[in-house]
Amino acid sequence: MSTTPTRVARPELSSSSGAYMILIAATASIGGLLFGYDTGIIASALTPLSAQFGLDKTMEQIVVSSILVGCAVGALGCGAPTDRFGRRRVVAVVAVLFAVAALLSATTHATWSLILFRFLLGLAVGGASQAIPVYVSELAPRAKRGGLVTTFQLAVIVGILVSSISGILLVHRQDSWRWMIAFGAVPALVLAVGMLFLPESPRYLLRRGREDEARAVLSRVRPPTANLDSEIAEIREVEEADARNKGSRSELFSPRVRPALVAGLGVAIFCQITGVNAIIYYAPTILAGAGFTGTRGLWAGLLNSVALLVMTIVGMVLVERWGRRALLLRFIPLSVVALLVLAFSFSGETSSAPWLTVVGMVAFMAFNGGSLSVAVWLVMSEIFPLRVRGRAASLAAAAVWLADLLVSLTTLTLVQNLGARSTFLVFAVISLAAYAFTYAAVPETKGRSLEEIEKSLDDGTFAPRAHHQNSAA
Repeated sequence: MSTTPTRVARPELSSSSGAYMILIAATASIGGLLFGYDTGIIASALTPLSAQFGLDKTMEQIVVSSILVGCAVGALGCGAPTDRFGRRRVVAVVAVLFAVAALLSATTHATWSLILFRFLLGLAVGGASQAIPVYVSELAPRAKRGGLVTTFQLAVIVGILVSSISGILLVHRQDSWRWMIAFGAVPALVLAVGMLFLPESPRYLLRRGREDEARAVLSRVRPPTANLDSEIAEIREVEEADARNKGSRSELFSPRVRPALVAGLGVAIFCQITGVNAIIYYAPTILAGAGFTGTRGLWAGLLNSVALLVMTIVGMVLVERWGRRALLLRFIPLSVVALLVLAFSFSGETSSAPWLTVVGMVAFMAFNGGSLSVAVWLVMSEIFPLRVRGRAASLAAAAVWLADLLVSLTTLTLVQNLGARSTFLVFAVISLAAYAFTYAAVPETKGRSLEEIEKSLDDGTFAPRAHHQNSAA
């Protein structure tokens, strides 16, 4: 057996292969920009849209949430197609759907059709959130996988930031909300065209018996010194050992896959119910209670987007330096402190310390967004076995959107019935639960190949507790 695989199993990218891999990740992650833009733009568009359509609070929540229902359906529906037709084709199709749905949403004149077209937008966003992280993860070398996959989350935050800026620039324009929503069609078309020129996932190609094509793809995204035979053999070994499994629904819920499914679903759900999207969607409404009205509320809300962007970049660096699990365990407690500051800046529905409200909100967005939001798409793209990866990632992505839907439908109701202080205290308690869950169930995947992670499911060392017990024995 050659001694070189140990040295090159975690190769650094050469300049040409590295640039190509970055191009792949950046192009695919335009889907994240669409995701961030269209889920974030509603915060700015909601006020003029509500005025034009005469929406009450209940209908506002339905309009906001209609895209999230579509996201959940789209995420669930894309699992089987990505396994059957390939990751790349599915991303291209959902990009076209996004562009069409954005233009339809921007030109509608009826509430029911607006809700329908936002649902179609959700189908595209949900499909992208399932397929893109898996696609990039399967192409990336293990040593660079964290940074490359989290490019998707960086694009999400850039989309949210662009939506905040668009809201400020267009707020005084007639039918401003239409322009805000229509703008999302532009990057969608760029993504659709870009995906036509990108390669398919080599792991998907190997599953389909197309080894020559898989080898050609790997040769373009690995340095010349990389041992492609070793990498292909590792993928083949896991594939053959798992040959008795058909990637079926029963295998997805089998005892073997269950630890990964629990970890993936848990991170997906906690990412949403700890409150980050509640603030993204309703920041202007919450800030109005702190005395920031009109464009002042939009500018204060822009600080959230800037904090998210900065800390997402920081998180992308730390997720490789510290690891996924370590990042969560270090930053979640800081987000709890920020939520306590935010909670106690309010007295009832109004803030007694407006700028303390802003500080608490921005700090929470920074530490929550720099941890859970950075890790969620990365973790779910890494931890599932190859044969069920499409379906499992689909289920985890759907969990993100269903939890997001729950938050969007209940946040204003919670604030109205419990008051802002109690609502943020609830989010603080949930964040503590997220910390406990991470400690007990989320493994460290830094520096491990996807095949090594899959093997840990077979030898019972996947969960942190099981790993420690096995090591002690």
